[in-house]
Amino acid sequence: MNILILGSGGREHAFAEKIKSSKLCNNLFVAPGNSGTEKTAKNLNIDYNDFPAIKNAVLQNRINMVVVGPEDPLVNGIHDYFLGDSELKHVIVIGPQSMAAQLEGSKNFAKEFLNRHSIPTAIHKTFNKNQIDEANNFLESLPPPYVLKADGLAAGKGVLIINDLKEAKNELYKMLCEQKFGEASNQVVVEQFLKGIELSCFVITDGDSYKILPTAKDYKRIGEGDKGLNTGGMGAISPPPFVDKIFMEKVETKIIKPTIEGLKKDQIPYQGFIFIGLIKVKNEPFVIEYNVRMGDPETEVVFPRIQNDILEVFMSLHNKTLLDQHLLIDNKTAVTIVLVSGGYPENYEKGHEIIGLGKIDSSIIFHAGAITKNRKVVTSGGRVLAVTSLSKNYKDALSISYKNISKIYFKNMYYRKDIGFDL
Repeated sequence: MNILILGSGGREHAFAEKIKSSKLCNNLFVAPGNSGTEKTAKNLNIDYNDFPAIKNAVLQNRINMVVVGPEDPLVNGIHDYFLGDSELKHVIVIGPQSMAAQLEGSKNFAKEFLNRHSIPTAIHKTFNKNQIDEANNFLESLPPPYVLKADGLAAGKGVLIINDLKEAKNELYKMLCEQKFGEASNQVVVEQFLKGIELSCFVITDGDSYKILPTAKDYKRIGEGDKGLNTGGMGAISPPPFVDKIFMEKVETKIIKPTIEGLKKDQIPYQGFIFIGLIKVKNEPFVIEYNVRMGDPETEVVFPRIQNDILEVFMSLHNKTLLDQHLLIDNKTAVTIVLVSGGYPENYEKGHEIIGLGKIDSSIIFHAGAITKNRKVVTSGGRVLAVTSLSKNYKDALSISYKNISKIYFKNMYYRKDIGFDL
């Protein structure tokens, strides 16, 4: 089979490494890819939201399957585009159609789905700019801290958690009336703050049956001690040591099964990954959000633990035979630490040479915001590399990653030295 991966981050590099090892893989392409994927696959200089250019690449390279990494093309309807084109409809797309992708594309759509199918989540209401007074009244009815979520996609930055009521009202006004997050905050979900520990639960489904992939915990804030601005993710651990069999039985019974059944009841077809952001509150799971793709940097700790031929699993989605698949998961703990450009997630410089990649031992380096320029690997984004290690427990795995990070250098390189501090 000829495979095309859409995306350019660490998640897509992790996909590429796993897919390349499949006996079903003949030729592998990534659009647009990065300096890591170019060693495993052929990079195509195509924007993953440029559907006509993707079509040309698919036809030219006789692609049999497209694996979609980021959420944007899914919400924008890449799967529907393929189904609606006579030249493309035979191509397998791993990722849901746009209706299902609204689970991530609209926080309000997701909340209504959760309510409709009695899936536990925080108390919440959705408001637009004409309802600012009602929104303020609702804020006053909640205890602090206050959670404000832009309804649409905001590149992982559309969620604010604020302790002060006056500040929360000001930020709500900026979101609704001054479009702080652009069209994404035309509507804002205001919700109750849940106190607990977060984790990421990953499910793969063919629309009828499902399999639960390894869970993970990621670290979203830029600063140590989980302080500072939200980022795409500064590190991750799989499995989180606080997730036991009893808790996972609750997750499956109260959240995963009702989610899959809810999709069927609502006649929403689904083929691909469901990423369920959970919070564990007094040993009970609540849904924070749905994503309709794998997480990043969680993929960099989940995929190295999956021992199956991943293309066989993907084919079972298309053939509706996922139920027959037996997932083989490595018992080791995987950790990843993300190296970022200084200044991220705000302003940062690009183009700094990355030194030391050839010295790494016992870790996997997944490239993200990095490209090859004049035969040198240089920074090209905020999150630059993910350093993944596996060992018998998370402390040993972290030790391996930190040891290898000491061999890597680029100007203004930053990373958190406290991943796993709260476990």
